[in-house]
Amino acid sequence: MSQQTVLVIDDERDIRELLTITLGRMDLKVDAVGTVAEARHALGERSYDLCFTDMRLPDGSGQEVIELIAAEHPDTPVAMITAYGNVDAAVTALKAGAFDFVSKPVDIQMLRRLVRTALKLAEEKRSGAGAGSAATHSSDRLIGDSAVMQQVRSTIGKLARNQAPVYIAGESGVGKELVARLIHEQGPRATGPFVPVNCGAIPSELMESEFFGHRKGSFTGAGADKEGLFQAAHGGTLFLDEVAELPLHMQVKLLRAIQEKAVRPIGAREEVAVDVRILSATHKNLAALVDQSQFRQDLFYRINVIELRVPPLRERRGDVSLLADFVLRQLAAKSKSESGAVRLLPEARQALEEYDFPGNVRELENILERAVAMCDGDRIDTTDLMLPQRPPRQSADTAAAMHTHHHAQSGVTQLGSAPSAPPAPAPSSELPLDDYISNLERTAIMKALEESRYNKTAAARKLGITFRALRYKLKKLGID
Repeated sequence: MSQQTVLVIDDERDIRELLTITLGRMDLKVDAVGTVAEARHALGERSYDLCFTDMRLPDGSGQEVIELIAAEHPDTPVAMITAYGNVDAAVTALKAGAFDFVSKPVDIQMLRRLVRTALKLAEEKRSGAGAGSAATHSSDRLIGDSAVMQQVRSTIGKLARNQAPVYIAGESGVGKELVARLIHEQGPRATGPFVPVNCGAIPSELMESEFFGHRKGSFTGAGADKEGLFQAAHGGTLFLDEVAELPLHMQVKLLRAIQEKAVRPIGAREEVAVDVRILSATHKNLAALVDQSQFRQDLFYRINVIELRVPPLRERRGDVSLLADFVLRQLAAKSKSESGAVRLLPEARQALEEYDFPGNVRELENILERAVAMCDGDRIDTTDLMLPQRPPRQSADTAAAMHTHHHAQSGVTQLGSAPSAPPAPAPSSELPLDDYISNLERTAIMKALEESRYNKTAAARKLGITFRALRYKLKKLGID
């Protein structure tokens, strides 16, 4: 196998010599030049496995070099060398197609890790392996033949080939974490860890310890050293889900960790270098939060180098049927059903395709899991789906007059139609529809259980549902 080659472009002689020596010790052949013109000439003479370029050059900018390589040598990863703390330059370079960036003064260990990752990526690109095979392995989990989903899959493949931070935007339930996993799995970090963290689930006072770790005795209760999420994701990907939930004091610390590629555990004297790719997501409008001073603009620009929008399910209705069949097969496999997957009747399938799914794919999964429990046999009909029907806006008097009518029309609320069942409050802006339906179900089930002296079989018969459906609802509603 021929020796791999690296092109270094920097007008500072010391930097050129440092990189030449360091890369030479990694058994790499190095060509070092000091201008854009010399870089163009070198790139015209031979192909390189990796390129480093300074941002500012005597006869131009590193931006020109990045754009040239992206256009004429797309298989060559290029890393930008930036001044210490120059976030704007790094972001600009990543948006232009740079693989990653290195800050001056150059950290040798960080440089070596970057080189190994970049060379692995270049080799996979040229051989057609790695990202491609990972895509084949994983793409079946991102279900959908619609044009928008084909575009999402294509974009994931492109994003997997660099190290730029990606911001994944989309409503709750669209599958943002799955998209993040696919970006990780199809890239050169696939063998490293994928560490997802829900930023809204960590108490504010524990955030610094959770993200950066702590040393034994650094605070009350710190009985041993603990590594943080950044250290756990070293060599891989850290996925910051619901990043908008980060309090402002943690946004500052997170920005520094991303910029410096290092963290300082609580109680530690020195920083620890970390090699982590950052992917983030939220269902909120992050740009609007920046305008409202609820999210730092500098952090927003740093994590939002590239934005990938995942469409809601209502924008790809043609995929609903495929997704439904996939979910039903998964449920059958999970339950180890001998008869195979439960099937949708045509009218039930049509009802799903016409439904808006405010909860997106996650809501579809929940609806089908419930329907499998509710249906008789191996067929799901429209009533088994129990799709919520939001009532039209109306006055309080009209709502009261229509209360009984709503009970009669809803497949769910029929469970609450026992003559002596106490009325539940009509849904309002203060009481979401899901809570309203749950209250009706709970009232009807408790009434039936009391009347049947807690004989579940008799209670199910009284409610007009199967014993399996009642058992499912008892578990769902937390009724012991």
